Amino acid sequence: MNAGKPATGARPRRIRGLDAEQRREQRRRQLLDSALELFAEQGYHGTSIEQICQHAYVGTKGFYETFDGREDCYIALLQEITEQLQAYMLERLETVRADGEQAERMLVEAFAHALIDDPRRALVTFGGAGAISAAVERQRRRNRRWAAAFVESLWDRHGVASPGPDVRRIAIGLVGGLFDLISDWLLDADPRDHEHVEALIRDLSAFYTVVRAGVGSA
Repeated sequence: MNAGKPATGARPRRIRGLDAEQRREQRRRQLLDSALELFAEQGYHGTSIEQICQHAYVGTKGFYETFDGREDCYIALLQEITEQLQAYMLERLETVRADGEQAERMLVEAFAHALIDDPRRALVTFGGAGAISAAVERQRRRNRRWAAAFVESLWDRHGVASPGPDVRRIAIGLVGGLFDLISDWLLDADPRDHEHVEALIRDLSAFYTVVRAGVGSA
């Protein structure tokens, strides 16, 4: 009999009530939460893996069991924020009780609040995502294309324009402009100031309205 091996059918080892898979998920959650806090506060280049680990109370070994490196951790965080925003916007799309341009303005406002109500999301997504790596840029472009497709679907639904290559290019340009307005706003605004937030929403809505009108007239 080999005393070193657990008996067949033995329960997996649990630590503090968690099995191995639950511990891995908890560790990943702690690392992502800490990365959100530190990347927002210090920027990507100003944050080290050691700082993330210390903030998360996770050892360096645990970090590398979860992520390949700092860039992989950042992309995972960016993907998580994106997935949450996409789910929120799709939910809002189904619950907005308005038609046409009014509904679209409400969705623009909802998008702004989804980011700005927790400024760390906007700072990580727009304030520190540029010029990090080709892999990060590909993720940013995927986000932009999804948002452009979302806008295209709105225009098609409300009879503004039918989907097509020209409309897709305009939608991508529109989304890029909206994202850039947020990036510019982050430089000087106080996300906790209601007037600053309302000013951003007005700018986003005005820009969206102008582009929408141009698409409709064309």
